[in-house]
Amino acid sequence: MTDALLIENATIVTMDVGRRIIDRGHILIEGGRIVRIGEGDFFGEAPVERIEAGGMVAMPGLIDTHAHAGHMLTKGLGTEAEDWMDVTGRIYATATDPEFWAAEAALSAAERIRCGTTTAALLFGGGPDIMRTDGPEAAEAHLEAIAAMGLREVLAVGPNRTGRDHVYRQYTSTAHDDVIVSPDRQVDVATALVDAWAERNDRLRVVFSLPVFDQAELQDEAIHGIACKVRDRARERGVLLVQDGHRSGSIAANDDRLGLFDERSLLAHCIDLTAKDREVLKRTGAKIAHNPSAIMSVYGRCPAPELMADGVTVSLGTDAAAPDRSFDMFRNMFQAHRYHARHFADDAVLPPLQLLAMATIEGARALNMADEIGSLEAGKRADIILVNMRQPHLWPPHDPAQRLARYANGADVNTTIVDGRILMRGRRLVDQDEDAILERALSAFHRAMARAGLGTHS
Repeated sequence: MTDALLIENATIVTMDVGRRIIDRGHILIEGGRIVRIGEGDFFGEAPVERIEAGGMVAMPGLIDTHAHAGHMLTKGLGTEAEDWMDVTGRIYATATDPEFWAAEAALSAAERIRCGTTTAALLFGGGPDIMRTDGPEAAEAHLEAIAAMGLREVLAVGPNRTGRDHVYRQYTSTAHDDVIVSPDRQVDVATALVDAWAERNDRLRVVFSLPVFDQAELQDEAIHGIACKVRDRARERGVLLVQDGHRSGSIAANDDRLGLFDERSLLAHCIDLTAKDREVLKRTGAKIAHNPSAIMSVYGRCPAPELMADGVTVSLGTDAAAPDRSFDMFRNMFQAHRYHARHFADDAVLPPLQLLAMATIEGARALNMADEIGSLEAGKRADIILVNMRQPHLWPPHDPAQRLARYANGADVNTTIVDGRILMRGRRLVDQDEDAILERALSAFHRAMARAGLGTHS
C-alpha cells in the first residue's frame, strides 16, 4: 500500500448527512482521498505512515468563506476602524509589490494551518475597497505562495468601486511608476487570472469579485456596465461571484437591476436584510458568508438563523485578518452562538452541531465544493484536522460537538491534513520554516511601511 495514511483511535466527528460521531475509530487515506472510515481498530494491510490519535477528535478541516488577502500585514494599524481603512488603502495602492503579497500569503497560510482552517475564500484586497488587480503579478505571487504552503483556497479578484480614479504605484528593483487603473482594466486582469488558474492547481480556484452597489448607484450606466461585465464573465466560466458588504435592501436592488444572483453567488455580511432581500435569497439559491466577529456585525445583524430556516445556505467567515480579528474559526463559532443567543434571548439558538456544520459542510456548500470537502466520508478529499481534547478546558470527555463549538480554540488543533498531506503535526509545521515565514513577512511589512511613510513599533 503506497501513498497511504492511517489515523487510529480517534473520536470521529464526520459531519455527514447523519452527523455521525464515532467514539473510537479509524480513517484510511490513499491518494489524497478518504477510502474508509470505520469503528474500532483497522484490520488489513497497514500503511507505513500512521497517526495515533487517542484523546483527539478527527473532524473535517474548517472552511472560512470570507476573508481578505493582504490584511495579515495591516493588523493593528490605526486606532479605529476608519483610521485602519485609510492606512490600509494607502499601503495597498502605493506601498506593495509582489513580494509583499507572497510574504503575506505565506504568513496567512501559516496561521490558517495552525488554526485548522484547510480551505478559505479570500478577496484579493479590500478593507477600503482597494483590489490589487492593476496587473496579474501580485495575485500570481499570492497564489504561488499558497500553493507552496499546501492549503486549499478560493481567491476572488475583480474591480474597485467606480466613480474615481484609482492610482497604483508599481515598483521595479530601482524605481516606481504611478498608474491610473480603470475598472475595465481590472476586470480584464481578473478574467485573465481566472482563466490562467482554471486547471493549474486543483487546490486553488480563482473567481470573480464585485463591489456591492446600492439602488441609486445602479442607475449609473458606467456602474451598471461594469457589474454586467463581471456577472457575464463569471457565468460564462461557471465560477463563483463574491460580494462583500450587502445590507438593507441591496440584495433586492441588485436582483432587480442586474438579475445578479444564482447558486454561484457568495454574499458576505448581509446585515439588516429586508423581506425582499430574503425572498431573493430563497428564490435564487445565493449563499451567505456570515461574519459574526466583523465590524459590519456591530453595525447591523445578519439574520443567519432565520435564513437557515428559509433553506438558505449560511456559512461562517472570519473577515480576517484585520483590523482586529484572527483566522480562528472556533472563535467565530463561539461568537456566532453568543451573537444570536443574545438577540433572541435564547441559549438554544444555533446548537453545537449546527455551528460545526456552518464551519464545515455548509462552508463547502457555499463554495460549491460539498462533493469534495466539508465532511469525512469515503471518496472525499482528505482534508482533516485532529483536535487535542485532553486539556483542562476541554474536559471531561463527553459530547465532543459541544466541547468543540463552545470551548475549543485554534491552538487546540494538533494536526492539519490537506489532500492527505500532513501540513502540521504536534503543533509544528511539517515542511515549512515558521521562523523564516515570520522574518520574510516582517521584512515585507517594514518595506511597505517605509514606502507609505508610516512609522512602526516593534
